[in-house]
Amino acid sequence: MKKLTFIMAGLIIMSVINAQTLDEIVKKYTEVNKLDHVASLKTIKITAKLSMMGMEMPMVMWMKNPDKIKSVTTVNGQDMIQVFDGEKGYTVSPMTGSTEPVEMTPDQIKQTVRSNMFQNSMANYLKNGQLTLAGEDKVNDKPAYKIKATVEGGTVIDMFIDKSSYFLIKTSTTASQGGMTVVVDSYPSDYTETNGVMIPMKTTTSAQGMDIVINFTKVEVDVPMEDSVFKIK
Repeated sequence: MKKLTFIMAGLIIMSVINAQTLDEIVKKYTEVNKLDHVASLKTIKITAKLSMMGMEMPMVMWMKNPDKIKSVTTVNGQDMIQVFDGEKGYTVSPMTGSTEPVEMTPDQIKQTVRSNMFQNSMANYLKNGQLTLAGEDKVNDKPAYKIKATVEGGTVIDMFIDKSSYFLIKTSTTASQGGMTVVVDSYPSDYTETNGVMIPMKTTTSAQGMDIVINFTKVEVDVPMEDSVFKIK
């Protein structure tokens, strides 16, 4: 009985020693993904290819510190635009039959801003008390920490951090759109250090039976970028 008690006590001690706190996980994640370096940059420009429903579309994203972002996706020669200038956001969607800019709703702005590498920081979520450690899970047979973020508008994002690499390997976002609950799963992969920035060069996103794959082909940092880039002319 004494031997069993000793073994159990040892296991408890080891589990406490090996347990990672939320602060420790976020700190390691920040270090591995070089987020402090990202925060010191002025601009990031990403050239990519978006694949969906058998189509491949060129895509370019501009981000300017701290919160400006613009993306242009070309579909059949027409540009779909999402842009936020730090105050207002607009979309241009020729596929809907109109080339006129439409002002974003507050929820659409929040979703767009979360795509900005200067804004999407787990450390910021932690500082604002928006994170909780929700245990561990497996993603494609890889052990991962599960961290739950409750962000503006009540959107819940489950983030899965690979226990060995500390890379983000999955996000599962639950949001309400038009009175419906929508779950969007994204799988970042192919992490590569480019210009001092650690970036997943491929992301596969699944929502309502549709898969979207984005492959980054070029990453540029601190390139000249006027504020006029983020204005709808």
